[in-house]
Amino acid sequence: MAIVSRAAPGEPLATASATKDKPLTCAPPPLAKKIEFAIHMYSLQAVLSVPLWVRSWREYFYPPTGGPDIVKAYECRPALPTRIFFPADYDQGKTHTPLPTVLTIHGGGFCIGVNRDDDEYNRALADTQKVLVISLNYSKSPAVPFPTALHDLEALYHAVVADESLPLARAGGPPHAPSKSKIAVLGFSAGGNLALALPQLPSIRDTPNAPSAAVSVYGCLDLSRDPAAKLRNRFYKPALPLPQGSRIDSLASLAPVFDWSYIPYGHDLTDPLLSPAYASLSDLPPHVYLVAAELDMLAHESWRLACRLGNEARRLQQKPTAGDREVPDPDSKVDRVKCVGKRASSKRKGALEPADGGDDRYGWAETWAGGSVNWLLVPDAIHGFDNFNIRQVMGGEESMLDAEMKTKAYVERIGAWLHNVVWK
Repeated sequence: MAIVSRAAPGEPLATASATKDKPLTCAPPPLAKKIEFAIHMYSLQAVLSVPLWVRSWREYFYPPTGGPDIVKAYECRPALPTRIFFPADYDQGKTHTPLPTVLTIHGGGFCIGVNRDDDEYNRALADTQKVLVISLNYSKSPAVPFPTALHDLEALYHAVVADESLPLARAGGPPHAPSKSKIAVLGFSAGGNLALALPQLPSIRDTPNAPSAAVSVYGCLDLSRDPAAKLRNRFYKPALPLPQGSRIDSLASLAPVFDWSYIPYGHDLTDPLLSPAYASLSDLPPHVYLVAAELDMLAHESWRLACRLGNEARRLQQKPTAGDREVPDPDSKVDRVKCVGKRASSKRKGALEPADGGDDRYGWAETWAGGSVNWLLVPDAIHGFDNFNIRQVMGGEESMLDAEMKTKAYVERIGAWLHNVVWK
């Protein structure tokens, strides 16, 4: 059942479409449904606030290993502190050598979570890929819906870039040998949405220190499509151990409430800042990497965007359309088009499909002088598989090991891409 209506009253969802005179918008649900959503979300936030409060005090007195080197609040957003991770072998006291930088944005459906949730990931990313990692935070819905979170990140981005105490690899150098910035943004789930929306803002896009790359990891990229319809765009593999083998998507019950919380009534759902799936190649950083989890209702929208951007890149290179990738139709009757990945389970436990394996469903790259579009589907993985805390709660030993190994593998691929393609 569709929770947030995307169609006009009496109009089937599948036929609702945006036109110049009639944009595709979010219609208010009935009052009873609004109350239900509000109770659901505010109750969830209240329940989750207790363990977060306990964890923050415990870690204040007993800081865990692997945490950030610096926690820093900026005047522009004092209630949204950043968490900063230097590579383990970087001596902050003796050197100020500029470091390639990745700004990460946590997930949580725009409503829950904090940037502390990604500490384990960010520490590993900084240490293994030799980058400065800065974890950003943002205000949560439904108290503040779109675009507040985006503007929080915009303000923090400018504050971080302007902070001379941090050794970011900024643009600069002498006029005869200018250097480009080495900054990327990477986000998870809702953060993946924001990681693709943030670089589109003119105040960031049109600056020397604009991100040279954006990475979306299992991003929620198309808010114009009803969550109930998205459940049909993935395969279910009950033969796998739980939670991968679940017959119910992990986001099935929460996605409609997240959408209601974040999307303003009447706003155009195809706005690329709200739904980056509608962004054009020219609006995004030169390099884009889309990562998705095969057993995730959100994976198909990343696949669609990757294929469309890849085809736009081919037009940029004046390549023939005969070599274009088909942009998959989520409403197709053909499983291989309607569903991302494949029905059979992977035989490569703890591993990605080979980068040059020839199966475009699981990965490809379109690279040209000055840019690239990359697609990676992590086989037999669920939403949030790379998050340490989610693995501890949801996974059995076998599932946890599989997810951990695949996380390391995809981080290595992204790191190699950043160093050897984006920042070369």
